[in-house]
Amino acid sequence: MSKQYYTTIGLEIHAELKTNSKMFCGCLNNPDEKNPNVNICPICMAHPGTLPVINKKAVESVIKVGLALGAKIADFTEFDRKNYFYPDIPKAYQISQYKFPIVSGGKLNEVDITRVHLEEDTATSKHDRGDYSLVDFNRAGVPLMELVTEPVIHSAKQAGDFGRELQLLLRYLGVSEANMEKGQMRVELNISISDDPNKLGTKVEVKNINSFKAVERAAEYETKRMTDLLEKGKGNEIVQETRGWDENKQSTFSQRSKENANDYRYFPDPDLPKLFLSKVFNIEKMRGELPELPEAKRIRYRSDYGIKDEDIESYVSDPELALWFENVASLLNDKNEIKIASNYITSDYLGLKKTNLNIKLPNTNNFAELVIMVSQNKISSRGAKDILAMIVIEDNSPMTIAKAKNLLQKNDEGELKEIVQRVIDANPNVVATYKGGKENAIMSLVGQIMKETKGSANPGLVQKLLKELLA
Repeated sequence: MSKQYYTTIGLEIHAELKTNSKMFCGCLNNPDEKNPNVNICPICMAHPGTLPVINKKAVESVIKVGLALGAKIADFTEFDRKNYFYPDIPKAYQISQYKFPIVSGGKLNEVDITRVHLEEDTATSKHDRGDYSLVDFNRAGVPLMELVTEPVIHSAKQAGDFGRELQLLLRYLGVSEANMEKGQMRVELNISISDDPNKLGTKVEVKNINSFKAVERAAEYETKRMTDLLEKGKGNEIVQETRGWDENKQSTFSQRSKENANDYRYFPDPDLPKLFLSKVFNIEKMRGELPELPEAKRIRYRSDYGIKDEDIESYVSDPELALWFENVASLLNDKNEIKIASNYITSDYLGLKKTNLNIKLPNTNNFAELVIMVSQNKISSRGAKDILAMIVIEDNSPMTIAKAKNLLQKNDEGELKEIVQRVIDANPNVVATYKGGKENAIMSLVGQIMKETKGSANPGLVQKLLKELLA
């Protein structure tokens, strides 16, 4: 019988910071630059005799992240040299932080954070030339934030969800675009399994992960690979190593044995000053200036609007849509109308947006008018969808459109009663089936009445009249 194994995951996440210039020089920080080796200078190319200068904005950005995580902001911090030789490191060392990171502790999405520190990014290696590689130094020296979690994640989904939440947080703070497709955010998995929930197994690091879905699939793959090894027994031990993720094969592959911290021979960079952050930044003022963060917005939306969690996530992930929704909500009369509005936004409007990316958010007054017309049964759900498809293209009053297109619901009982009776008289078989106990047969009659009134009859009123006349 197979043993039960417990998965433990820690994440290391790098995010390029959104600053005008690089971390230690004045070169442009432009992730969209297409031409290689344009944004470079003697400093980021490590020419002899050059001296780095710290980018204050980058330090400020990491402090903001720490405050948003509820973490401890260091008073004293310094930069270290992380020594290793690789073609994408022009100095043969990376300026990073080791013993004294800017941020310690904190929590996000119920995951404990170990630290957040600041370093410089490496150059980009291009391996698409066949038998040789090229290096583009535009990215060398770009400010890079590294966040390390505690090993407290126990499922692939939890790992993916943490990454998504961190991406949201960085965007809300305005410190990083965190676009994984552009390499502005990179996730590395540290994963182990053990048959004892209180002990960690041999750790494997997985790199080259370029999406949150890939984070989840890599975690699932490694869990299965390591489980299979342990099940096979002696001679099939898990090796501590760095592995890469192959998106095409949906599997990991061995890259190298895992380095330890002492392999990098860290020591304080003698060219950079020690930093006493409280002398440079007003930390408490920065704390008070933080924007509303994703989790706070979720709590407020549940309390103020009472809408579904799925709807809330649509707004949390799209601040422009969220602001527009709030403006619409301010024009409505109660939570019921707000729920109706949210349903049309997240299902119908976003559905239209998927088919035509050029459509715009409708005028808030027009959309609020449409919602009020629905809540007052002046138009049907079908009519509302048709009108919405029009007001996302042109600025027009829903009431004007409804009158012109004959979409206003008929709520006159006397007028509708005649039509209902006519349909009943024309369908004796359906009536007999209904009276025989098959209550769903009434919907056939509703459909015919709606067809005869070209969708303008109030369906609720139609059903009420049918049941009265068939009683």
